[in-house]
Amino acid sequence: MMNNARGLESLLRQERWKSVGILNGIDSEVWNPETDPMLSKGYNLKTVEAGKLANKTALCDVFQLDPSKPLFTFIGRLVDEKGADLLPDIFYTALQQHGDNINILVLGSGDNWVEGRLNQLKDIFAGRYNAYIGYNEQVSHEMYAGADFLIMPSRVEPCGLNQLYALRYGTVPIVRRIGGLKDTVIDIGDGGFGICHDQTSIWDVTHAINRAVELYNDKKAFKAVRKTMMKIDHSWDKAALNYIELYQILK
Repeated sequence: MMNNARGLESLLRQERWKSVGILNGIDSEVWNPETDPMLSKGYNLKTVEAGKLANKTALCDVFQLDPSKPLFTFIGRLVDEKGADLLPDIFYTALQQHGDNINILVLGSGDNWVEGRLNQLKDIFAGRYNAYIGYNEQVSHEMYAGADFLIMPSRVEPCGLNQLYALRYGTVPIVRRIGGLKDTVIDIGDGGFGICHDQTSIWDVTHAINRAVELYNDKKAFKAVRKTMMKIDHSWDKAALNYIELYQILK
């Protein structure tokens, strides 16, 4: 994170000795795939496969995609900090490489030129790619539940919430090793549950997508990763304990 502090690197290094980082928490009631009223079908750890398939099918029906293919998503602000300026080229490259074998769906708004280029891809890759330009809470919940993978190629991410929502809903996060993404997502190659890459670049992200397709095609490993993710507790109840512990130390 020190190399991406937007000019505050030296100050953070100077004050590092008196700084403590505590991860975000999420509202585990609002973000609960078993009781979420915005989903087509609720699910839990035992019913995750059937539940995610039902939500994926409903989502793909709305956006004219094929539910039998792995579904990659991006949810968030379309700005440089999130790596969104590279998304059009990343998606173009991935869709060219994988042909009809993957789907991509985007939800977000931000820089006009990024929005425009993402919209242009709809005509080039109809039936394999779609985008909802804007903000829609309902669609975001449906995407976390229906997606197989969530892409987060952030340049800056102090903690991040999207990857925590994805984990809760059994969606594999594809993240850059930066800030809180590095703190919360462990690569499958290291015995973890996500897919990580080192740089915000077209090559790094498309390579991560290639790895994700391999994971998706290994059904046994993919199911195991989903169940591992859904067991992780990133609730505010857990995060609050870290604050309480810090306050007690400072007494």
